[in-house]
Order: sequence, then C-alpha cells, then structure tokens
Amino acid sequence: MTSMTRALLGATALCALSLPALAQETTTLTIATVNNGDMVRMQGLTDDFASKHPEITLEWVTLEENVLRQNVTTDIATNGGQYDVITIGTYEVPIWAKQGWLVALDDLPAEYNVDDLLPSIRAGLSSDDTLYAVPFYGESSFVNYRTDLAEAAGITIPDEPTWDDIKAAAAAMHDPDNGVYGVCLRGKPGWGENVAFLTTMANSYGARWFDENWQPQFDSPEWKAVLTDYIDLLTNYGPPGPTSNGYNENLTLFLQGQCALRIDATVSGSALVDPNQSTVADKVGFTLSPDAGLGKRANWLWAWALAIPSSSDAPDAAKTFLAWATGPEYAALVAEREGIANVPPGTRTSLYENPDYLAAAPFAQMTIDSINAADPTAPTVDPVPYTGVQFVAIPEFQGLGTEVGQIFSDALAGNKTVDEALAEAQEVATQTMTEGGYITQ
Repeated sequence: MTSMTRALLGATALCALSLPALAQETTTLTIATVNNGDMVRMQGLTDDFASKHPEITLEWVTLEENVLRQNVTTDIATNGGQYDVITIGTYEVPIWAKQGWLVALDDLPAEYNVDDLLPSIRAGLSSDDTLYAVPFYGESSFVNYRTDLAEAAGITIPDEPTWDDIKAAAAAMHDPDNGVYGVCLRGKPGWGENVAFLTTMANSYGARWFDENWQPQFDSPEWKAVLTDYIDLLTNYGPPGPTSNGYNENLTLFLQGQCALRIDATVSGSALVDPNQSTVADKVGFTLSPDAGLGKRANWLWAWALAIPSSSDAPDAAKTFLAWATGPEYAALVAEREGIANVPPGTRTSLYENPDYLAAAPFAQMTIDSINAADPTAPTVDPVPYTGVQFVAIPEFQGLGTEVGQIFSDALAGNKTVDEALAEAQEVATQTMTEGGYITQ
C-alpha cells in the first residue's frame, strides 16, 4: 500500500467519523406565550438553554392574553400543529387533557423534582393524577397600594380588608388633578380579564354563576350588588378608559405612580418593588384580597403553564425545554442574573422555605397565603356544581365568559345599565347551558 493510498484511506475514515456530527439535525420549537413580564424575561435568558442544547432552536410567538387564548385554542382544537409548546392555564389543562389534546408529562427527569410543586398548582395542571402541563408561575390575587398616599390621606388599610375598606381607601386617595387615580381594576373584556376579577368579587359577595342545578344566577341581588359596586368604583375613582385596561395596563399605571390602589395578580409583586421597573418601589403595601364578611375573599387561583400539544412533531425536544424553563435550573438562573426576588413565584414549596427569598420578597408570604386560601372545590359562599375560583371548569365557559365579559364591559362604558347587563348575561348563560344539555327550559 502506497503512502498516498494510506493517506486517502485515512482521510476517508476521518470523514466517515465526522459524518454523524455533520448530519446532526437541529429541531425547531415554536412556542406560543403571553406578553407578561415573566415570560418576556424568560425569552431574554434562553442563551443559557441554547448553550446547553445547541440541537434545539426556539422560535417565539408572543401575544396579548386574549389573542393568545384564541389562537392556541383554535390550533389545538383543529389539530393544526402550529405550535410545539403552548402557554395555557389551570382552566384549559384538565379539559384539554381529557380531549387527548396534550402530551402527558409523567416522565420528566428526576432532577426536575415534580414532588416539589405546590399541591394546589400541580392538581390544577393534572388530569386523573397525571401531569399535563408544568407551571411557569402560579398566582392568586391581592391588594397592592401606595403607603405614602394612604399615610397622607390619614387612612389605614388592614391586612384583611373588607370591600368597604377598599371603597373608603379609593375615595380618600383619589387625586386625578395630580394624575393619581384611587383604584385600578381590570375592565378589559375577556374571560381571563374582567371576568376573572368580577367572578372572584362575586364569590366574596355571595354570588355565583350557577346554582346546584346549573341554573344561571345573574338575576340575583348579589350579582346586582357586585356589578353596581364595581362600576361605581371605576367610574368614580378609576383612570380614564377603564374598559381598555387589563392586567398589563393596570400594572403599568401603578408602576408609573398613577394608581393609588390595585387588586390583581400576586405575580406582579416582584415588579412592584423593583426600582428598575417601579417609580414607587419603596412605597408599596400588600394585603389580602377583600371580603364582604361572608367567609370568602376575592382571590383567585391560576397558573400560567407550559404544555405540549399532541400535534407537535417534536415532543421530546419540547419536554427538554419545559424541564429547563420551569425547573430548579431556571430558578437558579433568574436568581443569579436578575435577583432572587424575581424568581417565578407560586410554583414550588422549596421557594417559600428559602429564607433568602422570603427576605428579598416582601410580597412572598402574602402570595403563598393567598394561593393556599383559594379553594377551587368550594369557591363560593353557597354550594355550586362546578370547580374553579375565577372560572367555571366546563368547556362552554371560554365562549360564555368571553360574551359575558363584553356585556359587563359595555355596562362599565355606560352603554347599558346594570339591570340591562345582568338581564342580558342571564339570557346568554341560559341559552348556553340549555344548548349544552345542562338544563332544560
């Protein structure tokens, strides 16, 4: 064998050894997510994921909450296959899992430590004791307010306020001439926007969507009190154009110093006390959501979670991403780069056992107390046939809640009276429940 032949054979062997590496394919994951702050932060930290998993490329579709829900629901119901990872919540997961639309997540790696997930959050993302989505963050709702404005107004907001306390505080701190509005509440229509808030408010007032026989209850005096007080609060003490304000808009108003008091998601706690985001970071107080003396507070239970549609052609790569984005590894990354107070809250027991987190996050105890206080199996004062705190866990609720949300938004805008809005909601709900076979007329 000549030296040239040996060289050629050696080069051929070298090329053969290199072929698997050259032939390695890159998997692209298309991820649909909501435009909330924690999700946006995650996208900025995916260089860590890319360095560990160069074989996986991430493509993001970031949408406003109502649009995300519509797009994702349409895609998964039609088996469209547009997304490999979707951002959904505790309403969708059990319903969609029963439809066979989601990939089971019963084989996550041991280091993910599934048993560390908060029991109530894990239960809400499971069906028949099988996990079908993993929580990016969990939340309830609470009151946050300007301590400096409360002091200037000579008022004290108790740690466990009533709705009367909230009304008095909003009136006392309302100062529109100086660009400060007494209260910011969700007014944007949507089953996850104004309806989420109003349903928890209704729970605390003794109202409910349906009685034990699935008969709609919008014609009750309790619902009239809820909608009347809600509209009065925002009309008298809220910012202009409240029907355009959802979670993100009201949070921005508070961060800019234009809101004296806000009732919304506990996940906003880290932004509220972050001087890089909040102009009033050192002037924020927190309390539990209000009640009306009937034994139920107006706090919800929710998790924005990541799931894999059954239509995805890359479930293994998607599981790898889910384990990174919602696991201990990502929490440690956020703590290192952004500060421990910014770790996604409301998902893991260990976070609330960490003294460093409790010391850095003045909202932490209020968050976990609010999450633990919410009971999806008994959300109302009087018994109901459904589960869910700020939603009704039936497939029809997404469409019904969206329609009722628009009706209530119209009432807030002054386009119809409270009585007209409730009569219309009663009619729409009765029609939906009749067509769904829940009731007969």
